[in-house]
Formats: sequence, C-alpha cells, structure tokens
Amino acid sequence: MIKGVLFDLDGTLADTAPDLARVTNLLLEQYGNPTLPLEKLRPRASQGARGLIEEGFKISASDPFFDELKEQFFTLYQNNLCLHTRLFDGVPALLDYLDSHHIPWGIVTNKFKRFTDPLVSQLGLAQRSGCVVSGDTFPRPKPFPDPLLGASELLDMSPDNLAYVGDDERDMLAAQAAGMSGIIARYGYLGSATPPHEWPHNAIIDHPEEVIRFIHYLQ
Repeated sequence: MIKGVLFDLDGTLADTAPDLARVTNLLLEQYGNPTLPLEKLRPRASQGARGLIEEGFKISASDPFFDELKEQFFTLYQNNLCLHTRLFDGVPALLDYLDSHHIPWGIVTNKFKRFTDPLVSQLGLAQRSGCVVSGDTFPRPKPFPDPLLGASELLDMSPDNLAYVGDDERDMLAAQAAGMSGIIARYGYLGSATPPHEWPHNAIIDHPEEVIRFIHYLQ
C-alpha cells in the first residue's frame, strides 16, 4: 500500500534544464567554444555537471581538465541557481493534493546540498516537504538505495509504503534496491542510454498529476 511519495528534483519536480544549460553555455563561452541549444543539453540535465560538461566539451570525467571545469561549473551555477527554473506544470496541483489528503512527501536528489537547499527554498517547497535528501547527505548517492532508505526513516515510513518518482534510470534502480515502487516521469529528461520501458518500474506517467491515479492503483 502506497502511503507516501518521494520525488527526484531535476526533471521530475522542477524543470532546471534552462538554468543548467545557461551555465553550461557560460562556461563554453569562457573557453571560446560555441554554445549549444537547450534542446541539445536538456537530456543531460538529470546527470548534472558531469553530463553537461561531457556534452558541451566532448570530454569524459577521466580527462585531466574535467575536475577544473566541474568546479567552475559549480561556481557559476551557485550564482545562477533559479533564474528560469520552474516547477513543471501539474506539480503544484499534485503537491496540493498530497498536502490536502495528508499524504507525506519528500525530495531525494543527487544534487549537492549547497545547491539543493537554496533551490528548494526558492521554489517554495522547503516548508512543505517532509524531507529533503541531497546527493551528499549519505555516503552513497543514487543508484544506491541509501538516500531513499534514509528518506523513509526521516518520514518514519516503511520503504514498501513509499513510491519514488524520477526521470532517470538511476532513480528506478535506487527505488528497486530500496524496495519502493518506482514511477518513471516520462515528461522529464530521460537522459539514460537505455529506453525507459527497460528500466525497473511499477508505472510510467506523462504528467505529474497522474501520480495520484497510481497512488490509488498501487494501494
């Protein structure tokens, strides 16, 4: 029985791609490289700085220059955190439903705490969310189950009573490992090379408010 919901942040609750793409292009411009359109960068947004730098600079994380670029990316992003980021259409109505029906919900993201906390606050979610777990809250981030299991403890709920909604394969792998129902947000970024229908999951949604239907279906 599903009694609570956990959400990924980037690509699930909030469309952060415009700001992440803007920062990527600022970094590209600094090094005299051509900028890329949002449509090109959007699928890599769930993979954060690593995926965006790989896409923009065509280098891997093993490149000697990668760590320097990543730190510059982080500095730029911290200063441009919520210029164009917005909650996806349907998310406010979904969260209103959960609150009005006293269904606990929380946020579990791989984003570092120094970005997560101010962003969640600026989106108006800090006082509403039952918990906020970042990528550095626990030693191992998703796809390990640790963040989801930690969130279930913070909500004082059993993992098998929670659904996790996310738009990346790592989200569904973490949900499976934690013993939670996994719901794929197909409206998100879907940056994995593996097609979403091949990820472990219990449901796939095309709009945030469909979570309500699956809460009842999975009960």
